[in-house]
Amino acid sequence: MCGIAGIYHLETPKPVDPARVAAMCDAIAHRGPDGHGVWAAPGVALGHRRLSIIDLAGSPQPMASADGRAVLVFNGEIYNYRELRQELKTLGAAFRTNGDSEVILVAWQRWGPDCLRRLNGMFAFAIYDLEARSLFLARDRLGVKPLYYAPLSDGSVAFGSELKALLAHPLLRREIDPLAVEDFLTWGYVPDERAILKGVCKLPAGHSLLLQHGGPLPPARRWWDVSFADRHKGRPADLEAELLHMMRQAVSSRMVADVPLGAFLSGGVDSSSVVALMAEASGRPVRTCSIGFDVATLDESAYARKVAERFGTDHAARTVSAEDFDAVDELAALFDEPFADASALPTWRVCKMARESVTVALSGDGADEALAGYRRHVFQHGEDTVRALVPQRIRAPLFGTLGNLYPKADWAPRMFRAKSTLLSLAGDSAQGYARSIAYLAPEAREALYSDDFLRLRGSYRAEDPVIALMRSAPARSGLDRAQYADLKVWLPGDILTKVDRTSMAAGLEAREPLLDHRLVEFAAGLPESMRVRGGQGKWLMKKAMRRFLPDEILYRPKQGFVTPIAQWFRGPLAETAREIAGGAALARTGWFDTRRLSGLVESHIAGTSDHARLLWQLLMLDKALTRLDSV
Repeated sequence: MCGIAGIYHLETPKPVDPARVAAMCDAIAHRGPDGHGVWAAPGVALGHRRLSIIDLAGSPQPMASADGRAVLVFNGEIYNYRELRQELKTLGAAFRTNGDSEVILVAWQRWGPDCLRRLNGMFAFAIYDLEARSLFLARDRLGVKPLYYAPLSDGSVAFGSELKALLAHPLLRREIDPLAVEDFLTWGYVPDERAILKGVCKLPAGHSLLLQHGGPLPPARRWWDVSFADRHKGRPADLEAELLHMMRQAVSSRMVADVPLGAFLSGGVDSSSVVALMAEASGRPVRTCSIGFDVATLDESAYARKVAERFGTDHAARTVSAEDFDAVDELAALFDEPFADASALPTWRVCKMARESVTVALSGDGADEALAGYRRHVFQHGEDTVRALVPQRIRAPLFGTLGNLYPKADWAPRMFRAKSTLLSLAGDSAQGYARSIAYLAPEAREALYSDDFLRLRGSYRAEDPVIALMRSAPARSGLDRAQYADLKVWLPGDILTKVDRTSMAAGLEAREPLLDHRLVEFAAGLPESMRVRGGQGKWLMKKAMRRFLPDEILYRPKQGFVTPIAQWFRGPLAETAREIAGGAALARTGWFDTRRLSGLVESHIAGTSDHARLLWQLLMLDKALTRLDSV
């Protein structure tokens, strides 16, 4: 796990100052505290920060190939590098190191861009080919590792693992993209198709980019996709056995490391499953860690303790105070772009705790997206049943009218919160799902924006790309399309961004075995009834894990990390909330109706409404704008 950065001149091979790339790497030094290096040639410079995990002394980067014709900088891990190394040896390759970095180099020289399909891992890397004078950038299938890039005014392209690296370059424009603000207000993060700054791009998951001197900046090329178009055939018992086999393989392959390794353990289905399979594969007790809260309704530590006792893990647990609002500034700085998933705070806490005893930690992230584990997947499955029974010409006016009349009641018990469901049923499957996952519905955003911002935004709506993606997905059903959108948008934009930034800030490598691409591809072919059944998601996975885990772990309501932001904004952060509407950087943009914002703030502080999630979004946007202005 590392950080990479570089500069490449598209137009002519002008000299690149290595000190400039070194400064870009220094901006992401937290990603690689164990080593650093810069390599330069006419028209290009590559930089690297290393967190040593495999071949601790023998794989420094930037790494040149044995023949000197290619140079690599690489962030991530290749889990099948030993098998690939042996295959390449049989084809005549010789190796000087024992790590996975050189395997990528040799594979690139042997197979070119097709080497990507042979790599099983998480990665973002750059390879400069000295003969072709080309730069090849690539990102892993599901977007576990990030890669930003931007064309600059001197004809060069700068790239880096985080926006921080690009911000260290003096030629990067600092102009906010208003469409990214619309995206953020809708989703709580800026999806990979856009960045908060105009002109900055994120290489999408499963894409590559080939840059050549004298050529224009080309579009990214997709090299991997997941298809929900076909269904596996076979007895449920056979599919269950195959799923379990793939999970075992995914876990064991991610247990290879030359440094201490452990796992996050929340006591939920996914992390407990990973720990169970780690314990099965390990000859020594697995190291696990969890955090609990001093507020009973937020605390899951008892479940984590039961799993730890069941598998005899070397378990470390810590109870922390839910009152951790002092860390808000530091948390916002981890992400550069505005990021409003409040679970980032406890995730960061557990990463820092894990780093006290391990350098690599396995997590349970990804199972919900791959195997339909979210409550919204169950709802989508049920709503599509209604859509199939009631024609669109009847649904649209009927449910649309009812939804508009039904009061918004986020404070009420879930069974009485029908407004979103009614409005969702008024549209088709893609429209309904996009509405259901939005932080703020279109009409709520319209009410917040100023007239000036509405002109800047124009006809763009953040839901439109998601709806288009779902409608064109290689899929059969609404559930398929919902999962496809989650894998393509939500997973890299929210979940994996959260885990990458918080783990890297702690100097920890996080690995997600349940996002092994073979497992994801297999899960996409499961019949819907083996993903969602009886009001339960992840049906087949839970069935497969019953031999390892008790029902109280497998079938208890999903909770996840919770941060008490509603209480914060009525207490220690009340004045901060007022500043958002009145005097902070956000208020000075002129993007929002400040009177409307003030009313929302005061009603929340008074306890007559709950606008905590919106206030958290606005606070994170304000923090990001303040930071971008100061860099």
